Amino acid sequence: MSMDRREFLKMAGISSILGFGVSAAASAQNVLGGLSPAQVAKNPEALTAQHWAMVVDMSKFTTEEDFQKTISACHTTHNVPDFGNLKDEIKWIWKETYEHAFPEEDNPYMDEKLKEMPFLVLCNHCEKPACVRVCPTQATFKRPQDGIVMMDMHRCIGCRFCMAACPYGARSFNWRDPRPFIKNENKDYPTRTKGVVEKCTFCTERLAFGKMPACVEAAPKGGLLFGDLADKNSEVRKIVETRYTIRRKPTLGTGPSVYYLIGGNEHA
Repeated sequence: MSMDRREFLKMAGISSILGFGVSAAASAQNVLGGLSPAQVAKNPEALTAQHWAMVVDMSKFTTEEDFQKTISACHTTHNVPDFGNLKDEIKWIWKETYEHAFPEEDNPYMDEKLKEMPFLVLCNHCEKPACVRVCPTQATFKRPQDGIVMMDMHRCIGCRFCMAACPYGARSFNWRDPRPFIKNENKDYPTRTKGVVEKCTFCTERLAFGKMPACVEAAPKGGLLFGDLADKNSEVRKIVETRYTIRRKPTLGTGPSVYYLIGGNEHA
């Protein structure tokens, strides 16, 4: 699928006429895998925060199984298809090399072991998400109550502007119908269709029912820490304040909400 400027403006105009250009708050009412703020408020067990953030402690991921269990938990929970080839690959959380994950952290004297090790990467749920600014239909939006960057698949027109704007490669496009390629469908989570973009949602559907993200539960103990960065007493806040962490491409000004702790395990 390709779209030139004239086609894009035409689609944006149609979206406006059909009423797609409503607020992000209204869009949240029908978002895939997410509940509206009103629905969450009615559930006393729901996990809430002002600014959800994640700390990835790479010292906890010591085997290939550690990575695969974490990735599989996310992809199985959210019906992420497996097309069997890189061209059509859909990914919410995946492994990346250090040089591709942190191109701004290049150091010629860095330990070769660190350079060669894989890193878990996912949507950074940025404070200033570039993807949100470019979406013509507000299919992608930032939740005002907790900062999570969401996707409403029903609004997505497949223009892929969000993919071009995201500097982290965190979004995937369904070039083919993904449903036949879901190995074990989770009936509790919606499937997608051909022609839409998808990505990690920090498991909003689980947070709404008092559960941590699937990847956090499946990761090695202490490997993925998830909490409210705005809460000075939260574990993620204490780690970010007291330990040396790095983020992906911080100089771009997007404000990533995923932090990486390199080495050390004293907070275990």
